Amino acid sequence: MKIGELAEAGHVTAKTVRYYESIGLMPAPGRTASGYRDYGDDAVDRLRFIRDAQASGLTLAEAGQILGMKDDGESTCQHTRALVDRHLADIDLQIASLLAAKGELTALSRRAASLDPANCNDPNACQVLAH
Repeated sequence: MKIGELAEAGHVTAKTVRYYESIGLMPAPGRTASGYRDYGDDAVDRLRFIRDAQASGLTLAEAGQILGMKDDGESTCQHTRALVDRHLADIDLQIASLLAAKGELTALSRRAASLDPANCNDPNACQVLAH
């Protein structure tokens, strides 16, 4: 199949397919006599895997690691689980940080609600943010 057909089947653009080839995620396909890329059916599965890995929060580099291991005939379950667990830990840290920021903003909002705007006359400060 040609690159446009592959891109459509994988729900990406042809430019994305070319990029994945340039960074080694997609192997270089064979070429037709007229020079067009000629992909096999397995390219669709690989492209969908890359797309799904990204949608799951993995980086392209991490997807590439998994594909490299698969290409070498290695089992990837443990490796993938470690990647997923690391991403979960990162998300937990981000959630904690966001909850702390929400607490601070909630306190500022309550403070703002209790202040009189008529007293806001310092041109270099905001009474809501002043400690």
